[in-house]
This record gives sequence, structure tokens and C-alpha cells, in this order.
Amino acid sequence: MKPLRRIIVTIAALLAVIAFISWGAQFAPRHISPITDLLPADKALPPSPVENIPVEQLKTPDLILLGARAEAKNATRYDASYQVMAYPGGDVAPDRGACTDVVVRAYRNAGIDLQVLIHEDMKAHFSKYPQLWGLKGPDANIDHRRVPNQMRFFERHGQSLPLDHPGDPNLWQWGDVVYWRFSNGLEHCGIVSDRRNHEGIPLVIHNACICREEDALLRWEIIGHYRYPTDGGERS
Repeated sequence: MKPLRRIIVTIAALLAVIAFISWGAQFAPRHISPITDLLPADKALPPSPVENIPVEQLKTPDLILLGARAEAKNATRYDASYQVMAYPGGDVAPDRGACTDVVVRAYRNAGIDLQVLIHEDMKAHFSKYPQLWGLKGPDANIDHRRVPNQMRFFERHGQSLPLDHPGDPNLWQWGDVVYWRFSNGLEHCGIVSDRRNHEGIPLVIHNACICREEDALLRWEIIGHYRYPTDGGERS
């Protein structure tokens, strides 16, 4: 093949790959992070105070945290696709899930089923929830897996907490739920960890590609910070 023709073929192939990627991007799941937002995971994590608490002394925030940490240890891969599931107690395959599934599974580890709580609240007060998907009523398969619905539930039934002062352990406690907005406008969520960086800022457990626990609380714009239940046994 002549050099000029080889160059033209190579350029055409590259353009085809770029076009295919651009076409596929429109079908990417809602809430997923742009790859440029993903930094290398922390290699060495600080000690975990919760993992030194005797099992019989664990409180709700501890169990929420440990449920989220199980997702990170499982390296659950990101998948926000719509799935038909059982009700109550429905879930997608254990090796996959969206960022919101980290929150759902964390709470289930503490005996709290957000699928039921959010669905029942939406059945009774559908107009009070975001109307973003053209639905005429609640859907138990997906309602609890959507960031705006989770935020509205926690606003209605939990404690709304400050979005700043991340180094204050009285304001940012493990088991809290945090919500972000990416630079591209999409939304994301995770669970606040008991581990903190050298500046005293807590790590978070979240799934933007693969679930992991890392120093990412201030990586994106914080748009929500909640504690639920409000009488769950706070840790000092």
C-alpha cells in the first residue's frame, strides 16, 4: 500500500472510531462520571475505627458504612440500566449497580429498605417528587435508584446537613449520604466513610465506574448531605 493511501486509510479508521464512541455516548447511563473526573484510587487506606467496634455494639451509621464498604470490597462495576426486580427487597445483580445502589445496599445492611420507603412515599405523595421522567405514577423498579428521588426522600424524612466544613467530624459523620454534581451536570452520590485523609476530611464510598473507597469528597460540587434515620445512634 502506498504511503499516502496508508495514511488516508488510517485517518478514516480513526474518524470511524471517534464517530462510534460519540454515537454510543448518548446511551451512557445517567449519573456516570466523565472519565476525566476519575482519578487513581488510593492505594493505602487509613485505619477504620468502625472495624474495631465489637459487632454487638454496632449502631445504624456503622452498619450503613459497612454495607457500603462491602460494595467497594466487591469492586461492584457501574451499571445504571433499568432492571425489573422483586418488591420488596429487589436488587440488580450483586456484581453491578449504579451509584444509588451503593446507598440502597448500604441501608439494607442496616435493615432499612429504601426501595420500599421511597416507593411508598411516592405512592402517597407523587407530586412532591421530581417530575423528570414523564411518569404518571411511581415505579418500584427504578424510583429508589434515581438520585433526585433519593435526595427528595432524605429532605422529607431525614436531616439535611451543611454542604461545607468537610473537616468537622460533628457535621460529617460516617454513614451520612452525600450527593454531587459533576462538571457535565450529571448527579452522583456516595456514603461518607469513617476514614479521613491527613487534613481530617472524610473519604467516601461511591461508584462512578467501579465502586471504591477514596479521598473524593471535594472532587465535585456537593449538592446534598443527609443523615437518615435521624435517631440512628450517632457516633461522636
